[in-house]
Amino acid sequence: MSPGILSTPRPVPGRLTPIAGSAAVLALALPIFIVAGWRIGGWVLATVLWLAGQGLGLLLVRLRIGLGNLAASGVLAFGMMFRAIAVMVVLIVVAVSDAKLALAAALLYALAYTFELGLSVVTYFAGDPRR
Repeated sequence: MSPGILSTPRPVPGRLTPIAGSAAVLALALPIFIVAGWRIGGWVLATVLWLAGQGLGLLLVRLRIGLGNLAASGVLAFGMMFRAIAVMVVLIVVAVSDAKLALAAALLYALAYTFELGLSVVTYFAGDPRR
């Protein structure tokens, strides 16, 4: 790995590929839940949390961020933190009443999120550096 690869700016990649990839993970998990005899409620909860997070993310991506608009950058940062905290709060509340359901949802959500993050990193570094 060249030393300048992390310091070279690149354009922000599109969000379609990572979102489609994590949606595919969720879709492929449904037959696994059914065949394994796991409760579908865990899959539904993870999918609803993922959809809500994606909806909030799509709203936040419409903000014009940058040095010229620091307020929008602050709203974006707060919104991204709120997204993660809201998922944790819902999972903790569910875990109080049904730990196995919350565990299944948390593991599936984490898998979909990790896959989306990995695809985002790959598409970012696959882009042409700005000169």
